[in-house]
Amino acid sequence: MIAFGDWGTSRLRLGLYDSDTLLESVEGPGIGALTVSPAETLLGAVASWRERYGLSRVVLAGMAGSRTGVAEAPYAECPAGVGDWAGKAATVTLDGLSVEVAPGVAGTAPSGAPDVMRGEETQVFGALALHPDLAEGEHVFVLPGTHGKWCQVRDGRIVGFQTFLTGELFALLSTRSSLLLGADTAENAEHEAAGFAHGLERARGGHLLSALFEARSAQLREGRTGAWARGFLSGLTIGTEAAEGAAAFKAQRVILVGASALTERYAAVLGAQSVEVIALGGEVCVLAGLKRFALTQRQA
Repeated sequence: MIAFGDWGTSRLRLGLYDSDTLLESVEGPGIGALTVSPAETLLGAVASWRERYGLSRVVLAGMAGSRTGVAEAPYAECPAGVGDWAGKAATVTLDGLSVEVAPGVAGTAPSGAPDVMRGEETQVFGALALHPDLAEGEHVFVLPGTHGKWCQVRDGRIVGFQTFLTGELFALLSTRSSLLLGADTAENAEHEAAGFAHGLERARGGHLLSALFEARSAQLREGRTGAWARGFLSGLTIGTEAAEGAAAFKAQRVILVGASALTERYAAVLGAQSVEVIALGGEVCVLAGLKRFALTQRQA
């Protein structure tokens, strides 16, 4: 009996497994939204499983290994394979519960700047476990999210990556900036799709900072809705990321890993740039990565 968990900045997701069978799942607050310590939060989340199933082992990835997490796990330096990654694990005992925390990966972006990730590497190694053919040769992985990653993998090892602040920037611009005027904020799929398409068009011309203000000015001067403006911001930010990422990694084909609603948007954008896309489910890859990490830990 083992619990696997993906603990990010915004959400904790835990699953209780008996071999390969999922028995129960639970969600909780992310590392960035805790009201009590990470240890208290985790123990509270699995209390019922400990009582009813005798749970004694939890394996976590993501921000659980950060300085503000359950136990700080140092970064594995690129180039990093599964063994290098698992070798940097942190282990802590909480009220008799063994908790193993996967590390992140540190490397250098194509720009030459230092870069780090926590959680996305678990998806990458999980994808390699599920699809062994991807562990041979060179591949580019795209992992969209709050801090999206473009990741270069060579013969099963992460050799470099670039972080894009796309998700966080969109959230800030669409909820806390002056770009959405507050009127007509109801959901409107047709208006949002039109705004998204226009945002993609603007992204092709570059000049992100000046293009952003069109979300506001189009509402004032052209009668655009709040839904259109949200779509515009999404298209502009995703389109900018896709153009920069494809150029930096010289990508003709990418392995896209994430939630379907988000990967569908990225697939459409990348396809329009003549980039071939193979889409994989984010949760499936996370679980496969956690299992691979746990097995490597046991074999060490």
